[in-house]
Amino acid sequence: MSQSRSEHILELAKELLDDIELSRLSAEALLLKASRLARWVGSEEIKHWISFEMRGYNSSEATSIKYMGKTGRWVKKDEEKGYWGPLAQHEAALEAENIKLRSMTTPDTGGDFGVRVMHMYQQQQLSTTNYISRLSGIKSRVFALLHSFVSDVYYEKEFDSLSESIFEKYKSDIDTLIAGHAGEILEQIPSVMSRLSEDEPESISQALTTVRRIIESFADSIFPPTDDTIKMGDNEVSLGPNRHQNRINAFVHQRVESKSRKAKIRQNLSNLYDRVSTGVHKDVTAEEARSLFLNTYLILGEVLHIGEVQNAEQD
Repeated sequence: MSQSRSEHILELAKELLDDIELSRLSAEALLLKASRLARWVGSEEIKHWISFEMRGYNSSEATSIKYMGKTGRWVKKDEEKGYWGPLAQHEAALEAENIKLRSMTTPDTGGDFGVRVMHMYQQQQLSTTNYISRLSGIKSRVFALLHSFVSDVYYEKEFDSLSESIFEKYKSDIDTLIAGHAGEILEQIPSVMSRLSEDEPESISQALTTVRRIIESFADSIFPPTDDTIKMGDNEVSLGPNRHQNRINAFVHQRVESKSRKAKIRQNLSNLYDRVSTGVHKDVTAEEARSLFLNTYLILGEVLHIGEVQNAEQD
């Protein structure tokens, strides 16, 4: 089975975190991989910054100047003196300087000349150590910025994946319940989604008309019309053919003890039905229409779950 875009990003981010934390890749290989992640997630600034790390910085671009500071490359910023080279160049220099430092041996010379030689040796050792410290600092800052970027992507996608799995499971449960109680409603859902994707006023109006019919069909399926009435609170409520909200509320009323939950469902249903009915005749944005459709789906699911819980308790 092919991976979704979100799954690919999550896997790539996880690999990169391990690459950074376990020092599995060279700086150049790590930057190439991070650049691919930046392209996938559309992070233009990070992608631009990584390009400087790969080919070197310049003084003509704002992002370059910004990340010269973030990576500790300045020596004298006011004079534009700094480490402008790419990270791979600094990594190679760092390795060479470490080899140089390890190969240094204390000179075995006496007398006045020996003092001068020792002084020169100490100065060279100090200079090499300072250079190593500077290059190590740049590399550490670059890796810290990469780690921060990759971590943000990873945990965001991990949360998205969890949210998607929770919603997909809930959606699957709702689909099963709807199929068992009002299967014809499922047949109307694809047409609603198709119209909502068009972003055209006429399509949105048609979609909302279908959503309203879905609510009405749902009411007919769980609580068919009757000439009877039902007492809910202080009100005697009609359950006739055109009283779709009343019948859904009656279904809930007979199965739920909590007054606050009854009131919440009744209010949500009323707001939803009014807005869907209004949207058929007035301007509603595609974004709001999609929200109304999703809300409808969730309310139907909640009401059907109420019925399932009661049936389970009776069994």
